Amino acid sequence: DSYRAAHPLYTFIEPERVNDMVKSFLAFFEQNGRLPVWNFQGGETDMMIGYHSVPVIVDAYLKGIGDFDAKKALEACVATANIDSYRGIGLYKKYAYVPYNVTDQYNSENWSLSKTLEYAYDDYCIARMAEKLGDKEVADEFYKRSRNYRNVYNPVSSFMQPRDDKGEFIRNFSPDDYTPHICESNGWHYMWSVQHDIKGLEKLVGKKAFAAKLDSFFTYSPKANAELPLFSTGMIGQYAHGNEPSHHAAYIFNKIGQPHKTQKYVREILTKLYNDSPAGLCGNEDCGQMSAWYVLSALGFYPLNPVSCEYELGTPLFKTATLHLENGNTLTIKAENYSEDRYLVDGVKLNGKRVKGTAISHDDIANGGTLVFEMK
Repeated sequence: DSYRAAHPLYTFIEPERVNDMVKSFLAFFEQNGRLPVWNFQGGETDMMIGYHSVPVIVDAYLKGIGDFDAKKALEACVATANIDSYRGIGLYKKYAYVPYNVTDQYNSENWSLSKTLEYAYDDYCIARMAEKLGDKEVADEFYKRSRNYRNVYNPVSSFMQPRDDKGEFIRNFSPDDYTPHICESNGWHYMWSVQHDIKGLEKLVGKKAFAAKLDSFFTYSPKANAELPLFSTGMIGQYAHGNEPSHHAAYIFNKIGQPHKTQKYVREILTKLYNDSPAGLCGNEDCGQMSAWYVLSALGFYPLNPVSCEYELGTPLFKTATLHLENGNTLTIKAENYSEDRYLVDGVKLNGKRVKGTAISHDDIANGGTLVFEMK
């Protein structure tokens, strides 16, 4: 989960180490024929899902970080995404989703729905890198694969839903349930795991229904007697900040013209789900992701789609904050008319110019200057 915010944060404060990490990934590929998933004490655990070395590599490449061999890196990404016997990838390629009723001999966990959605995101990252490198054939193939999320959307239930090898959606599905087909989450959480195509997801669901469902995500609370797993902590409605799959969800309101709700929920998460006690995190730190969400969100922005090179604007937690960038530049963030109970943003200016839309670019931050939030 560290690809979501921890690694994007490193691209500002530790770019040299980002380069080293990518080179380590590529060294692992040369020795093992695939990129690492979760190395621990020198060994591959193969835990969790996706091939999330990919977004870390692509994020670095698109931001111009490092001196690693970009073509070799793309080769490693494509090779990893095409190992048919590995982690259900062959099934994913055959059906354009991972069927829940076919046993994967490589991994004991099913997690079919989560695998489909996580693979689709990684495929998008590969497509972005291939396009930038001028490899149209690979870009077209992986942009097509990145749309596989549509194949597990059930218009009847209006949720992402596990599907079998005959194309039938699983019966008696409830998005509230925690099942073997969804990794450490439920259907509510993984509904939003389409960071690369929020507008496409909105079109799939329908504009009004999408907005209503996103509202419900933060307001529909589990039943009082619901048996929640240990990783469902830091709850706001069905949103569980204590686990990472929906860490970007509060920022989706920006994408549908409701930034005031992004600001509302981001401030609530910052102030109620973190504190400075020994138990100050509301869930598993997961190698820096939980803290990185706080650091970036407290500054006032967050990478909803980590390889977009864009950061969605939220609401700053401090009156003044200074980001000392490794490139020698400094970004000063100011909140005018700031108070602890004032979280709504009336407008944003970057170096005196009003920001249009709800996002700023990586270059906007890396170039330094002054980012002013006008609070109301």
